Amino acid sequence: MEQVKPTSIMKKIMFNDRYGLTEAVLERRKTMTRRVKRIDFCPDSREEQIEKFCKCSATDAKGRQVWLGFDNKGNRIAQLISHYAIGEEVAVAQKYKDCWDIYQQRWEAKNDPSDWHTPDAILGDEVDITKGWTNKMFVRADLMSHRIRITGIRVERMQDISDEDCLKEGLIAGEQEPRMFGFHLPKGTILSFLTPRAAFAALIDKVSGRGTWERNPWVFVYEFELVK
Repeated sequence: MEQVKPTSIMKKIMFNDRYGLTEAVLERRKTMTRRVKRIDFCPDSREEQIEKFCKCSATDAKGRQVWLGFDNKGNRIAQLISHYAIGEEVAVAQKYKDCWDIYQQRWEAKNDPSDWHTPDAILGDEVDITKGWTNKMFVRADLMSHRIRITGIRVERMQDISDEDCLKEGLIAGEQEPRMFGFHLPKGTILSFLTPRAAFAALIDKVSGRGTWERNPWVFVYEFELVK
């Protein structure tokens, strides 16, 4: 496996809580995520002209992959740069209040090799009224309880996903016949479908916006493993 260059700044990654995706990551059911990223185009080029993306042999200064887009004549017309690098550890963003029990357990046990401190010791006694208490957009990556490691990166169209990869995206698979595939809804019920592909199409439209599946954008596919 390629190794990312060491950095003192840890990134964080957010998974959708409303549809149970953070929970799926922590339960090791979700080991893959698809992310739309802005494409850099050559002058007078458009997305519909892209025939394929190929990984460049070089990476950027931060170890991130560079993918080049070509039209059907082999002309290079676009570029994508991954947000993460192979081997990079990324913090799983959670609200401070959702991490509190883990913070307390580590603090009381004092068995964390990093000599972990609770957020109130670092952020002040009023951590429960900070934005990060209820909104994970505002939390610090170094205070998160869980991390993933990026193990694979590729670029493909959204609809190129296989049934196997649909399951790696955190779908719930029933065991009874006919076997159903689905995901959690905000009220706790499960929305189920007869195929993994149909379930994932519905899920991505809820997570990324209605029409995302039909639009079939180019996406970065990140494979990962839970390491903490």
